[in-house]
Amino acid sequence: MTHSIMSHYDLFHVSDEDRARAQAHARFAAAEAAKIPDIPADLPLRPIQRVAVIGAGTMGGGIAMSLANIGLAVTLIDAHQEGLERGLARIRDNYATTVKRGKLSPAEMEQRLACISGSIEMAAVKDADMVIEAVFEDMGLKQSIFRQLDQHCKAGAILATNTSGLDVDEIAAVTRRPQDVVGAHFFSPAHVMKLLEVVRGSKTAPDVIATLMELGRRMGKISVLARIYPGFIGNALFRHYTREAHFALEDGALPHEVDAALKRFGYAMGIFAVHDMAGNDVGYQTRKAQLATRPTDRRWNDLIMKLCDLGRLGQKSGQGWYRYEAGDRTPRRDPELEQFIVEESARMGISRKPISEDEILQRCLYGMINEGAKLLELGIALRPSDIDITYLTGYGFPAHHGGPMYLADRIGLDRVLAEIERLHAEYGYWWTPAPLLKKLVAQKRCFADWQAA
Repeated sequence: MTHSIMSHYDLFHVSDEDRARAQAHARFAAAEAAKIPDIPADLPLRPIQRVAVIGAGTMGGGIAMSLANIGLAVTLIDAHQEGLERGLARIRDNYATTVKRGKLSPAEMEQRLACISGSIEMAAVKDADMVIEAVFEDMGLKQSIFRQLDQHCKAGAILATNTSGLDVDEIAAVTRRPQDVVGAHFFSPAHVMKLLEVVRGSKTAPDVIATLMELGRRMGKISVLARIYPGFIGNALFRHYTREAHFALEDGALPHEVDAALKRFGYAMGIFAVHDMAGNDVGYQTRKAQLATRPTDRRWNDLIMKLCDLGRLGQKSGQGWYRYEAGDRTPRRDPELEQFIVEESARMGISRKPISEDEILQRCLYGMINEGAKLLELGIALRPSDIDITYLTGYGFPAHHGGPMYLADRIGLDRVLAEIERLHAEYGYWWTPAPLLKKLVAQKRCFADWQAA
């Protein structure tokens, strides 16, 4: 029997005083993120005046706009003329929309567009002070591009890869200049989203890190430093959030119940509505490829792949976790989908039971907190507040809760650990308690007063 966190800390009702404290914490976290203990604040930066962006897709276009918005000269490079023209047209359309909304003057739009030129030749990177590669997540493709960059780029140019989780060292290894290679994980749409994860490779030079962190600040973003780890900071935690939401479906919840709990907690959208909006087929090929080699000592969830196999891709196909009516993006419950979930549970031998809002939140949030503790111990994240600001700026974590690690301190780490240990006893592997969490509880300390050794 689960004990309710509601008697200790009400996740659904936050006082004005709590909101003010959470806001103050967010301001503190944003300021702290800029400080890197082993890099002096006065370290000379590499001059950045010309930037090349590789890949004219949605992400590359958004990055080019972010750079043009601060007056930098940008060369957008794509392998195909057609793709390049489409990318440049999309940039113009994005600016035109901003003008229509009255947030940009036509003169400013033309000024920004004048900063962006296009090319289909990789040699066009030759004068760039920095290159940001923004092609899709394929290690072979990225390595191939970095081999070419190594040939064409001038000495001292920063070579950044926009990856959401690939090993930056593996990309750097194909060049003769690993000290110049860094991860620059932008969030989509890149010209709107405020988070930039700067990923430090094992050989990345300190001035490369400092220059990219400062460039992020100039673009109006919060730059957060991470080390190499699957998913870095943001996606490492997000995996636990999504996985537990999916397991909750198999165990007895329905999509609208999970989403309702998350919205009541303060998220703008529930996770299943988000899946439907993004497209359930995002990451489908990667998941399919991993089926054969994934460990068999833990539970996995394949419901989303099965939805894709049924053609339920989300809003774009009119049905996903919900059903949608033509021209209307409102998620509506779908009895056919709900029946499918119930049948899948039976097929897996899972006896469904009602799952309370408390339980849904504990599973979605505490898995993130536990993973956050692991990232701190491994040195992937520098400080708990870096994890919080990553979540507040990049993942829609409700601002009035201050971020996952701040929230854990508010609830009480002893209570969080007790729930994690209960869930570990019930569900196994994914709930293995983080050693740092156990240590802090034993020492009666919290994340806020933890310092990296």
